[in-house]
Parts: sequence; C-alpha cells; structure tokens
Amino acid sequence: MNRIRNFSIIAHIDHGKSTLADRILEISGSLKKEKHEDQFLDSLDIEREHGITIKAHHVRLNYKATDGVTYILNLIDTPGHVDFTYEVSRSMGACEGAVLLVDGTQGVEAQTISNLYQAIDNDLEIIPVINKIDLPGCDIERVEDEIVDLLGVEKREILKISAKTGKGVEELLEKIVRKIPPPKGDKNKPLKALIFDSIYNQFRGAIPYIRVFEGDVKKGDIIRFYATDESYQVTDVGLFTIPVSSVDRLSAGEVGYIVCEIKNIKDIHIGDTVIKDSDKDVEPLPGYKKIKPLVYSAFFPSESEDYGKLGEALDKLSLNDASLFYEKEVSDALGFGYRCGFLGLLHMKIIQERLEREFELNLIATMPNVTYRVKLTKGETIEIDSPSKLPEPVYIESIMEPYAQVEVITPNEYLSNIIKLSMDKRGVQKNVNYITKGTISAIFEFPLSEIIFNFYDKLKSVTRGYASMEYNVTEYREAPLEKLDILVNGNKVDALSTIVHKDEAYHVGQKIVSKLKEEIPRQLFEVVIQASIGKRVISKAVVKPLRKNVTAKCYGGDISRKRKLLEKQKEGKKRMKQVGKVEIPQNAFLVALNIER
Repeated sequence: MNRIRNFSIIAHIDHGKSTLADRILEISGSLKKEKHEDQFLDSLDIEREHGITIKAHHVRLNYKATDGVTYILNLIDTPGHVDFTYEVSRSMGACEGAVLLVDGTQGVEAQTISNLYQAIDNDLEIIPVINKIDLPGCDIERVEDEIVDLLGVEKREILKISAKTGKGVEELLEKIVRKIPPPKGDKNKPLKALIFDSIYNQFRGAIPYIRVFEGDVKKGDIIRFYATDESYQVTDVGLFTIPVSSVDRLSAGEVGYIVCEIKNIKDIHIGDTVIKDSDKDVEPLPGYKKIKPLVYSAFFPSESEDYGKLGEALDKLSLNDASLFYEKEVSDALGFGYRCGFLGLLHMKIIQERLEREFELNLIATMPNVTYRVKLTKGETIEIDSPSKLPEPVYIESIMEPYAQVEVITPNEYLSNIIKLSMDKRGVQKNVNYITKGTISAIFEFPLSEIIFNFYDKLKSVTRGYASMEYNVTEYREAPLEKLDILVNGNKVDALSTIVHKDEAYHVGQKIVSKLKEEIPRQLFEVVIQASIGKRVISKAVVKPLRKNVTAKCYGGDISRKRKLLEKQKEGKKRMKQVGKVEIPQNAFLVALNIER
C-alpha cells in the first residue's frame, strides 16, 4: 500500500488535462508515442473538438522513481465541465491528491477555482502546475501570482511544464510520488468501497468502478450496493492497466472494477458504497447524492419513420451515461419523440450532437426548460419539467423556480458590463473578491432559467471572451411566472410553449411571433400566429396568403362583377383554411430557440 498513489488532474476546459495524461502514460512506458493519437483518454471526436472530457477514463501505471522504487500510480480521470460537478467530486473522493493544472496563457479560471474547492473539501494534497510554457503568449509571472493568491503556496512550489513537449513532466511525476500520501485503510476490516464511475459492456453488463477503502473484494463474493439495497455476486475483479487485466482480489487502497453481470446501468449510483452482503452494520461513505436532471428538452425526429431509431439510440447512449433521463412524449405539432433530462445545457448539446453524428439522426429540439415546483390550491406541491404539464391558472397558488449561485472570474475592467448583463437577467450581485490586481471573482444569484438559454454566450461577448463562469443550484424561490403559448391558426404548438417571468412575457411573445412570421412560408390561405397567456392574446402576426388575380379577366363593366369574383375567392380561401394544415419548418423551431431574451 505504501507504493500506491491515487491522484487526479483537475483543470478548466482546454487547459491541457488530456495532453498531460498522454505524456504521463508515455513516460511511464504504458504507451508508445508513435502508436496512439493525441488525447488518448478522450475517445470521442466531440471530446477532442470541444476540448473537454465527457466520459472519464481511468488508468493504472507503474513508474520507477529516482529512488529506485517502482510506484503504482492510479490516474483517476475526471469529466471536464461545470455540468459534471458531482461526478468530479466523487472521482476526487477516490484520491489522496490532485494536480491543479493552470494554462499559462489563460491563468486561473472559474472551473479552476471550483475544482480546487472540491479538492480541498475532499482533503486532497494539491500540486499546482502551470502548463503551456512553450507558447509565446504564456505569462508565467502573472499566473504564478494568481496561484499564490489562490493557494497561499510559495512560488518555488509551483511546477512549470509543457504537456505538449513533455518538458517538466518527469519532475511532476517525482513530486506526485513524494508529496501525495499513500492510501490508508485496513484490509482486515469489513469491505467498504466507493463507486466513482461506471461503464456498460454488452457482454458483461454494467461495470462499477470502485476505490476500496477498507477490506477486500474477490471473485465469488456476494456484494450489496448501499443506496439501492441490491445484492450481486462478483464474477470478475480487475485493474485499469492498458489493456485492463483481471486479478484475484482488490484490497484496501486499490482502484479497479468489479463485474457482477448487472443488466441495467441505472442500478449503479455514482457515490454509492459497496459492502459485503453479510455485513449488516457497516456505515456508508459520506458524500452520496442522487443525480437529478436540471434541464429538460424534448427531441423529435424530423422524419417520423426515425422514431424507433431515436429510441434505440437513446437506449445505447444511456448505457454509458446514467445521468441521462428520457421518456416517450407526443406532440400535436411534431408527432412522436422523447422528453430528455440533462445535467446542464452543455450535456444537452453533447447528447444531441452524438445522436445526430453517431446514429445519423436529424432532430428537432424543443425549448429547454428547468424543473418548477407548483403549489396547488388544494395544498399539494408538484414538480413539472415541461410547460405542457403546468395546471390551469385557477388551480395554481404559486410557482417556484430554481436559483443558482454563479461565480464569474473576469478582468476587473469588464465588471460593469457583467453587472448590467446580470440586471437584464434578473440577477443579484452578492460579492466581489480580488484574486490578483487585475482579476476578480464576482458572485451572483440568478434564476436557473435565465442561465440556460444564452447567458454564457452573452457573458463571453461583453467580456471579449475573457470571463469564465461556474454555477450550482442552491434553492427554489417563489416568482410571478406564466405559461406562454404559441398558436398557429388557433392550434397550440406545444413544442414552442415556455414558462416566462410576468415582466418578460410580452417581449418574449412578440419576438417569437415576429420570428415565426419570417420563417413560416406563405400558404394559399391566411396564417395567423399568436402568443397567448391563458385566454389572453398578447401578440399577433399574419402571414398573408398567396393570391391569384381573379379580376384580371374583367375589362370594364359593372363593379358588382368584380365583387362577385372576389367574394367567391374569399369563400374558397375560408374553406381551404378549415382543412388546410400549416407545416412549421424545422428552422422555425431553431429560430424560436435562439431568440434574444
């Protein structure tokens, strides 16, 4: 156990975490440089394009240090985005130390601080590292000052590396084995292991990834998951070597996987404790929370025959993503589809991109919504994740919406722009702290619904790309909210319904209606587009019909002849309107999604 080091690398998006993992694998001899592509642990194209890790990949490697001892290093990977905060915290719970990686050209950003707080909460030994020192734009002195202010360490303790070229990575490995403590634990005590990740294998079922804190687990053991109270027999035990390898047992301090032939990945909860079925009085490890989706949206195939294909694709994706929630939904406007729940807007974007790329689907996504709590007049409180589920106003006593605490890190000259943006988004400034002379951390409170649309894009715009943000949901608060419906020729288009603040309802309705007027093609009959709250229409636009000049053949004569022809045309248009159906093009839904709020 004294030779084991369990650690993770924590960083903001695109600060070089996956590239550093590549160099560590090469220097330890686990990978040959010419035999793999860059970002070896990021297996998806989307991960490489966005510069984030979506699905964590863990690896065990042997490293021979300068003192002649061969150490076992367990690199426990972490997903790299604000949406995956809980998974990051559980991965850190399986470690004794963390490498805090900061981009030398960007400096300390929002997720750097958020991840650092999580590492401190888990009592980890932190090794600060400045990356990308090979780039001409790297400002080592400024970034050193930021890290010193953040951590209170000496400048000489901060390592400078280039993950791309490998410069300084050997010194980092030496520091890992010297500074990060070995795991503690007694292999003679009853089994207590943390599930920090899981994966699905079509032949072996759902496989939990575990860190053993006490006792041991071996093939043939009957184990129990504390949160779900489900028992299984262990059929295989293994380590994250490259490639993975089976072993007889996992003991206290070790990291690996167990195979129990679990049919459904949703039976495995991240953060849960694994114990032996025979041990009844073992206390679970702290920190477990049930993951709940924060953002909901419905996906509909643009071709109705792809509905079955969409269901199969969601089934396959959910096997490796326990946080993806989905259920069948029927829309009057869009037909059959699936309502999905996500951890955040990026999670939604990634799932949509994967469905469209990997399964060749063309999808229409409805407006993203958050979960609202509705107190009914009869005293009951319900949660709704879709505007269509909102009861009639007469049955509603009050509506509560989720609030989030948002931390924005920015150069101080942009603070006034961010405060103005926050006022437009119903935000309240709570606190401002100076990280360094030129960089500040500002804390705001926002309704979550205001963040999930285009807040991040606007934040980048008003700060010229320099600001970064991190958020977490804190509580529900009562607010004057209303359901905004969009009607086309008197028929509700439920895919465009949304819940809005009373003060914004008129402006949002007006914008959606005017955008739809531009996108819906002209028909042979008049198309009326309306925005309504309950029975009250707050905005209206009309798409004029295509007309044939029926009076062109009348040369002179009595005016009643022309009037008769026009009346006949009017009757025909009226009949056509009763049976005609307006097809709303896919682009109209996309435009409505992206309106300025």
